[in-house]
Amino acid sequence: MIKVEKLSKTYQVARRNSGFREAIKSLYSKEYEEIKALDCISFTILDGEMVGYIGPNGAGKSSTIKVLSGILTPDSGECTINGRIPWKERKAHVRDIGVVFGQRSQLWWDVPVIDSFELIRDIYSVPKEMYQRNLEELVELLSLNQIVKTPVRQLSLGQRMRCEIAAALLHSPKILFLDEPTIGLDAVSKLAVRDFILGLNQKHNTTVILTTHDMQDIEALTSRILLIGKGKILMDGSLDELKGKSVHQDASLDEIVAQLYKQFRI
Repeated sequence: MIKVEKLSKTYQVARRNSGFREAIKSLYSKEYEEIKALDCISFTILDGEMVGYIGPNGAGKSSTIKVLSGILTPDSGECTINGRIPWKERKAHVRDIGVVFGQRSQLWWDVPVIDSFELIRDIYSVPKEMYQRNLEELVELLSLNQIVKTPVRQLSLGQRMRCEIAAALLHSPKILFLDEPTIGLDAVSKLAVRDFILGLNQKHNTTVILTTHDMQDIEALTSRILLIGKGKILMDGSLDELKGKSVHQDASLDEIVAQLYKQFRI
């Protein structure tokens, strides 16, 4: 279970003033401004839930995921995941989570995919029998047979994303964080990834937290929505509740979300 209570995080960012004189001045004396990335957010996610975590760019989605994965330490508030505090017990915590960032890779670019998998097995100290069992299952379900011996740099985006998902699951995590997992994929690859994630949840009761701007992914994969804007949780409810926010019955989910952004001025 993921339990977040009154979590806050503020960044200090160098202020950039316009003009050549101000640019020269900033070389010697920097001015900083505070940006509230997370503003006292609270929510609970139960084991096996599939949750869509949505909001515009800069809303606080990435900061939340970094705190939940133990990369970032908050300024205040509490967070426990399966009884652990992520940033204090990170070594044990990372064994229970898998993370996929659509625009970043955890695979080594110039070596065959299978070599990256072997390195990840060593990093997580996955027992040989578990690794082999998981590898065979993931290769079959994600159709990786023809590409595991290919260097990552030679893969298409869709092929690489399937390998990224496999890499995140080799150590059998209980929780999977997905950040734009289908970005840039063609329709066939998107459907394959969605089907796999649904099957993973149904078979292993894996908790899935999905952050994306693709509302088709949200509709296909999640039943609960967390809407964040300006560092605050603005809505926590079911997908049907989100759809009910529109006055137009035939409005698409993209239109409904855009309407909410305007309503909350985010």
